[in-house]
Amino acid sequence: MIPFSTAPSEKIDSGGGKCMYAQLDRFREAAPAVAVELPEGVVVWSITRGDVVKYLLNHPGVSRNLRNNLPMYVPGEVPWLSPWVDVESMSTAEGREHQRLRKMVAPALTPKRIDAMKPHLDAIAATLLDELAIRAAGGPVDLHTAFSQQLPTRMICDLFGVPEDLRPEVLRILRVVLDTDNVPEEESARVFVDINTAMRTLIEGKRREPGDDLTSFLIAARVDGEEPLSEQELVDMLILLIGGGSQTTVSLIDHTVRELLANPDQLAIVRADPSRWPDAIEESLRLQCPVGHLPMRWAKEDIDLGEGVVIRKYDAIMISYLAHGRDPNVFPDPEVFDIDRENKEHIAFGGGPHFCPGARLARLEAVVAVPALFARYPDLALATAPEDIPPLRSFMANDVAALPVLLHHEATKAA
Repeated sequence: MIPFSTAPSEKIDSGGGKCMYAQLDRFREAAPAVAVELPEGVVVWSITRGDVVKYLLNHPGVSRNLRNNLPMYVPGEVPWLSPWVDVESMSTAEGREHQRLRKMVAPALTPKRIDAMKPHLDAIAATLLDELAIRAAGGPVDLHTAFSQQLPTRMICDLFGVPEDLRPEVLRILRVVLDTDNVPEEESARVFVDINTAMRTLIEGKRREPGDDLTSFLIAARVDGEEPLSEQELVDMLILLIGGGSQTTVSLIDHTVRELLANPDQLAIVRADPSRWPDAIEESLRLQCPVGHLPMRWAKEDIDLGEGVVIRKYDAIMISYLAHGRDPNVFPDPEVFDIDRENKEHIAFGGGPHFCPGARLARLEAVVAVPALFARYPDLALATAPEDIPPLRSFMANDVAALPVLLHHEATKAA
């Protein structure tokens, strides 16, 4: 088992939404770091204060790589953690190795190449918006399932050349990975096997028939003076890019729509001035960061945070990107959705060398999807009170389980 230096004060809450926000607030008020228990008895330091989050994100004594820093750890011993820590990708690599992996993917995600994807995104959005009307048939429709979930996953699967018959399995696995609410240990172990099998199936298909897609690009990627991606690195890179490039953007679209519908004054601003749509996206990223917690980091040395809290060498550290955006010491009135907010320096996409390489694509997807939705359905309204929208039950992902809306709401028309 992964060692830890002290007993936990409580268990992490996998209720999501308001339950997660309330627990983060308690932790922030209590100490610069709080020892909490995760599934299968893993204990970590939960980091929720904005200043401590930034401090540890850039601390030389904190590592992302479990294998290199915990000699007593046996890969696979904590099944639900395996997709996050038992991988060889940019998420766990550091220093020279991280630079090498990033060089491999960088040419495929240049600003020019990402911006050129907009016409394809426009087409996906138009198709989905047409299908919405058929699904609704005059009653409420679940926007999460019918739109928010569809656009990023179709885009990322198209981008990586995932064949149609493999897509349901890939997307099923990625959703299960984020479910942290009482998932049986056997299922957690099986998911890691399943996702590796799916990625190897994709790679084998592209080796036989390369295409104009990012999987084929990564298979053939070569950088002068660098080793090409190994088979396992290729598998783990695809897990990271396909998973991170789809599920977080689903949350971004969901939350942006929800916040705008719950705050009609803010919606009126972007409707009056379409150049403000990116401001709405950034405020959503700040208030409703898609990443609740990101497992995991490890202390390479003792780190004294003050107030009697010392992170000991080998201790696990779990940073909450969501908590940073909701810290009143960083953002005044943090629970208010305000697109005119001066401070827009959230960390939804991380920071430093590990800044998300797909951030530009995520922003593009949201700035295509959300305005297109409101343009097609100007009378859109929530079908339930904002506080009654069910959250995704996870402490890692911050999203909704459903987003019921009315496409043509009479009260909206009257207003």
